[in-house]
Amino acid sequence: MTDFPKIIAVCGKGGVGKTSISALLTILLSEVKTRKVLAIDADPAVGLSLPLGIEVKKTVDHIRNDLIRSIESGEKSGKEALLNRLDYELFEALEEKDNLAFLAIGRPEGDGCYCQVNSLLREIIQNVAGKFDFVVIDGEAGIEQINRRVMEMVTHLFLVTDSSIKGQNVATIIEKVARNKIRFQKAGVFYNRMQNEEEVKQLLKRNELPVIGWMPENQAIRKYDREGKSFFSFQDSNIMTPLKQAVQGFIHE
Repeated sequence: MTDFPKIIAVCGKGGVGKTSISALLTILLSEVKTRKVLAIDADPAVGLSLPLGIEVKKTVDHIRNDLIRSIESGEKSGKEALLNRLDYELFEALEEKDNLAFLAIGRPEGDGCYCQVNSLLREIIQNVAGKFDFVVIDGEAGIEQINRRVMEMVTHLFLVTDSSIKGQNVATIIEKVARNKIRFQKAGVFYNRMQNEEEVKQLLKRNELPVIGWMPENQAIRKYDREGKSFFSFQDSNIMTPLKQAVQGFIHE
């Protein structure tokens, strides 16, 4: 395992296939069995569990809310006791499958949150991530999450867009906001659900970001996504080829 894990945040406008790309990227990285891979679902909808074939029993938000209720009911705990409790419960929330582990964040923090609890959660999540070689974060749609706890660790910003102007604009805005908020090493845009290479060439004419690669529209992915089936059961290994080629230059160089 590396001392410094590569932490890839997959971000973009809602509806561009961000969660599907996150799942495929997680599966691709976990194919090497000597690697330890952590998938973090940071979208409140907790959609990443389905394509990974994982059942979510508890989210980080459940842990946080349980602890806040305990504090509000009068329970008094010092920092060390809180840290031990959160560490234990976060470990319990991790779902493991061979060399792959999964953690769901759940609902984002709202107004009136307990700063100490949230700060300790950030610390523990960072400690957990440090035990893996690769971490893939399926980010919440849009740009709001750039300020939140899981995004502070990012080394690679993987921006997904479709052919829409709005999708490309959101990717560009996310990169600009992130540049001022987090210390990522690399960022780039990945074009998803493309009709053909000519469409990609047209999109590149108005693109401002480094290009990771592109992936064609795939009916098998659409079918599995629609039916909530695990992407681990894909019969056609070529589905992963465009993403594998893109990742070689973006993550593994």
